[in-house]
Amino acid sequence: MNDSIPLSALFIDFDSYFASVEQHYEPSLRGRAVGVVPVMAESSCCIAASYEAKAMGVKTGTRVAEARVMCPGIVIVPARPELYVRTHHKTVEVVERCIHVEGVLSIDEMWAWLPYNWRTEEKISEIAESIKREMLAEFSPALTCSIGVAPNRWLAKMASKMRKPNGFLTIREDDLPDILYSEDLSEIHGVGRSMKLRLHAAGIHSVRQLCAATRQELHRIWGSVEGDRLYLQLRGHSVPDVVTEKRTIGHSHILPPAKRRPDQAEAVLHKLTQKAGTRLRSYEMLAEALVVDVRYLNGERWAQEARFDASSDALFFAKLVSQLWRQRSLPQQPIRKLGVTMFKLVEKTNFTPSLFSPVHRNRDALNEAMDSLQLRFGKNAMHLGCDHAALDNDNMRIAFTHIPDLDIENY
Repeated sequence: MNDSIPLSALFIDFDSYFASVEQHYEPSLRGRAVGVVPVMAESSCCIAASYEAKAMGVKTGTRVAEARVMCPGIVIVPARPELYVRTHHKTVEVVERCIHVEGVLSIDEMWAWLPYNWRTEEKISEIAESIKREMLAEFSPALTCSIGVAPNRWLAKMASKMRKPNGFLTIREDDLPDILYSEDLSEIHGVGRSMKLRLHAAGIHSVRQLCAATRQELHRIWGSVEGDRLYLQLRGHSVPDVVTEKRTIGHSHILPPAKRRPDQAEAVLHKLTQKAGTRLRSYEMLAEALVVDVRYLNGERWAQEARFDASSDALFFAKLVSQLWRQRSLPQQPIRKLGVTMFKLVEKTNFTPSLFSPVHRNRDALNEAMDSLQLRFGKNAMHLGCDHAALDNDNMRIAFTHIPDLDIENY
């Protein structure tokens, strides 16, 4: 065995996470086809499916009505984001009993760096077995994870997906690149739909051909150093993470039928805006722009952007969103989805206010008091009147790479 590139990364990927969490907490769902949806409506789409449902062709993005045809007897359950977040934090604790978690990449993915004296085949197998044993002791057999080990994190992630569910695979340098050949291009981390089309246009139709491509060819296809990064990762080299800065903060929500009337939807929009504002203040940042996005039930879309002096003030945002809301097209049309995004972010400590700063800059104490009361007593302890009608609406969302802070977002 060639040890020039040692095994250094262990990747943990939880299997069909949202659906598995539901099966864990609801024993009657175990062994049954389950689809998890954001809204209980036939027009809604599954955001997760259990392996029993996947075996019948149901996958992320399948509409409920189609899922019922493909998989008769499927159980459709509403998503419980807070439960998934709390369970995620518990899984991190479980893995920490066995090895230090170097980083959390999403709600169902994390990785660990293997210490130099833990890189033997025997020790690695022991760690993987201990993680699975601790998971079984803490949870039911419904909640499992797949583990991959490789010379770098990228390959370890690939390994974890190649033996799902509840699998364990080690990719060594000597296994490369042959072990990847059986995968489809779409299974390669970093190759999305549009990139797959670009690879096809360049004459690359298989993973074998991808691995045979030169570094210069991949750089040209990607049009950036991401092609170089993939070239190195495919060969087992560790590539430093690209340092990124937070560019936007936003929330969106698909409305249930009872909230689709414009008067009901406006309160939800204000709730989303205040959630984004709370996060903005928790990061000690200000925004200089905001966009409201409305998707109507008839399929049409309207969006409006506003630019302003940098702010994080809750009352200012509420007034601004009300103004934008009144400008929307199709004011009587039922609404399917709402979103608000704050951008052009600046750090509060690195920002110098204008001499002509508006009054809302002096409301920091009020915003701090509101945030403190919500943090201590819950989301409904103090809120703006404009979002009152949305208090019973659970509009928490879990983005792929953002794990909500339940103490900050409090939903």
